[in-house]
Amino acid sequence: MGHRRPDHSGLFDSRFERHINYRPPCGLDSFEGIPAYGVLQHAAEQLPGRDAIVYGETHWSYRDLNQAAIRCAAVLQRLGIRAGDRVGIQLPNIPEFVIAANAIWRAGGVAIAISPLMVADEVDKLLKQTDCRLVVCLDMLSDTVTDPDVRLLLVSIREHLPSLHQIGYLWMRRKRTGVWTLPADDRSRWFWDEMSMSEAEYHRVEIDPLRDPAYILPTGGTTGVPKAVTLSHTNMVANAWQQYVWTRRSFGREKMLAVLPFFHSYGMSATVMGGAATGSTLIMHHRFNTKQVIGLLHDHQPTVFHAVPAMLVAMNERFRLYPPNLRGLRWVISGGATLDAQVAEEFSRHTGALVVEGYGLSEASPVTHVGHLFRSPAYGTIGYPLPRTQSRIVDSENHDRCVEPGEVGELLVRGPQVMLGYWNDPATTATAIRDGWLHTGDLACQDEAGRYQIVGRKKDLIITSGFNVYPSEVETAICEHPSIRDAAVVGVPDPARGEIVKAFVVLEPSAGWNESDVRAHCDRVLAKYKRPRLFEVCEDLPRNFLGKVIRRELRSHEPMNQASASNPDSMETV
Repeated sequence: MGHRRPDHSGLFDSRFERHINYRPPCGLDSFEGIPAYGVLQHAAEQLPGRDAIVYGETHWSYRDLNQAAIRCAAVLQRLGIRAGDRVGIQLPNIPEFVIAANAIWRAGGVAIAISPLMVADEVDKLLKQTDCRLVVCLDMLSDTVTDPDVRLLLVSIREHLPSLHQIGYLWMRRKRTGVWTLPADDRSRWFWDEMSMSEAEYHRVEIDPLRDPAYILPTGGTTGVPKAVTLSHTNMVANAWQQYVWTRRSFGREKMLAVLPFFHSYGMSATVMGGAATGSTLIMHHRFNTKQVIGLLHDHQPTVFHAVPAMLVAMNERFRLYPPNLRGLRWVISGGATLDAQVAEEFSRHTGALVVEGYGLSEASPVTHVGHLFRSPAYGTIGYPLPRTQSRIVDSENHDRCVEPGEVGELLVRGPQVMLGYWNDPATTATAIRDGWLHTGDLACQDEAGRYQIVGRKKDLIITSGFNVYPSEVETAICEHPSIRDAAVVGVPDPARGEIVKAFVVLEPSAGWNESDVRAHCDRVLAKYKRPRLFEVCEDLPRNFLGKVIRRELRSHEPMNQASASNPDSMETV
């Protein structure tokens, strides 16, 4: 059971044809009134024979992918899923993720993003928080869903692998789960076994795209239970439409490298939804591996690559040893964390692509700003707001006052991509969204050309002796020292100044630690109040899967080497 390799050609029959003739109002000239599955529907109507997904040796056309979603919606309905029910997706980047998401929406359900990186306790909390009834789950992760009342539809990557690799996958699964064969029983079913059952029948569900939730994803928090961002169908379609318009309605011409994790809002919006909105072919891989991803660039010559800075850094290192032969890469859009200008410039030199930076947050589906795709890059900025997105920067203490160009304040956004709210948490929602404006918690400024720049998180702002210190500025300055490969800055309590600046630094492999030399460098490039008072050398910085530094871990960190954290001038006044 569960070891049947999917055969797309014979899976569907004419009884399902009538369900793919729904045409969203106005096509993709608008996003109003379109359910989330309507974006894939539109691509299937306009480009039925074009490859939607290339994953290993597997190719899915838009027509076949859309029909698979219809069939899967019928399976979910037969398993008891009704309008409004929550269904989890705990999968890496494989075709079944796209099929399951569109099927859940067609069945009237709400998809829940479950990270494959979560442990059982985290999964259990999220499922209870959302009252989830069923999870489309990777077979190797089935042990993380411990609630016996939650049903499983099991998917195996093995079914996509060449024969020689399937034994290795089974061995890895046995090592994790303790068994060679996972049972199919009343609780657990195999995805493709259910899909192959001929008696499944899909019944169309009426959806209110503006008000009905489509997608729930957990976002970081400092409490025991993370906030669960809830996006409507309109939120998701609008953000896909906005990105489509940003490309000057480039439709049916692009190949998109799809290695951003789909369970994250950036991967879902930019590649799953944005890929269908632009009729792109997704060159898909289930996880980022530098050598394998560069192989995909060479073999398939994609034109668009959505990435995070850590990916570009890793690829640059390999490009220095093995210069690439890339002909088609046009656009690289980096998000998730601040992009270093030197990293962007080097990647552009290696590939010939235009590298721009974008910005977003899960609460905005997530993209709100992107660099211009048809002008020279402006490194260090996140560009301009997307179509139909309003943006302003307000005084952090007085939100009724907009700051002047060049002045730092909190970034607020308003647009059709802003979330419905946090799941079952109206109080937190009311704090985040006020008068229609989403308070991002990010500190930003605008240059003379109107481009936006993120300078840090509001909660990461360091106030020392009444002066504001923005960590990103200090980190950039520290990393200019030749012996330092990476740095992160936090504020630590100080009885005299309120806070002082502490820097965690990662040295270049061949470098030794010379604190006096680094301090002298900081004296040259930073104002006195911005200079770190404390230094700590560490082997690496804690980062999430997008490469963003987890500062809360640094704030609670106890120095391992007190000597490296010494500061002879700790009592000197600013």
